[in-house]
Amino acid sequence: MADQAAKLRQKLIGVHSHYHAKTIAIVSGKGGVGKSNIALNFSLSLASKGKKVLLFDLDVGMGNIDILLGKSSNYSIINLFENNLSIYDIIEIGPNSLSYVAGGSGQDHIFYLDEERLHHFLGQLELLMREYDYIIFDMGAGVTRETIHYILAVDECILVTTPEPTSMTDAYSMIKHVLLQQPIKFHLIINRVKNKKQGVDIMNRMNSAVKRFLHHDVIPLGTIPDDSAVTDAVLAQQPFLIHNTKSKASVAIEHVANQYLGEPSTKSDDSGFLNKLRRLITER
Repeated sequence: MADQAAKLRQKLIGVHSHYHAKTIAIVSGKGGVGKSNIALNFSLSLASKGKKVLLFDLDVGMGNIDILLGKSSNYSIINLFENNLSIYDIIEIGPNSLSYVAGGSGQDHIFYLDEERLHHFLGQLELLMREYDYIIFDMGAGVTRETIHYILAVDECILVTTPEPTSMTDAYSMIKHVLLQQPIKFHLIINRVKNKKQGVDIMNRMNSAVKRFLHHDVIPLGTIPDDSAVTDAVLAQQPFLIHNTKSKASVAIEHVANQYLGEPSTKSDDSGFLNKLRRLITER
């Protein structure tokens, strides 16, 4: 493992020192909408297009990125604190050269940090900010007092929901909860749609409601069809983008990634993210 960490560090340091990683939180109003699966396959699609991507599994108690990948991770984010490891020690490499950090269990450690552990965590994050194009946090469902500071600190949020009325209601409630604290750029992905028309109608309704009552825009990224190939991939413990590249879901997630990359880029500020996260954690 020491050799793997050394090789990763050597590969990353200095090569992309001009980068300022954009930080993204992938969120959902409720569980069971396929958020982690979307987060993983979206990250893989970005990586396949030559982007350097690091995916953090911060889904408290439900972390399953390594399970979706069919891998048994050597370390998780917990080991960063309990064993005082370097961030390079816990980064795993998946398909398309995607870097990821597994969630593990007992993940409350990352939300309840004393000053020493917070300093260590932020110092390790700072090492990565100039080495990746995107650092993506797969957050737990909903928004809690423990997770809100990560959501508020990132550059952008991607909200995953489904056409179900309860899912839509919870998604709107989450947007409202976040926007009432500070403005942040929200993207929207509708998962498990019957057809594209249904997805577009739902996105338009959501955007209209947010604009009318919260005076904010939600940017539609795209829709993912209800596709049996996704279930097949989960059972095979492979990302659906890898398991069946020509499936409807795979084509759709590629479209979503292309749509995202084609948007005007918001300015990312690594020190801004780290400073906001420190302030939000210490003020909680």
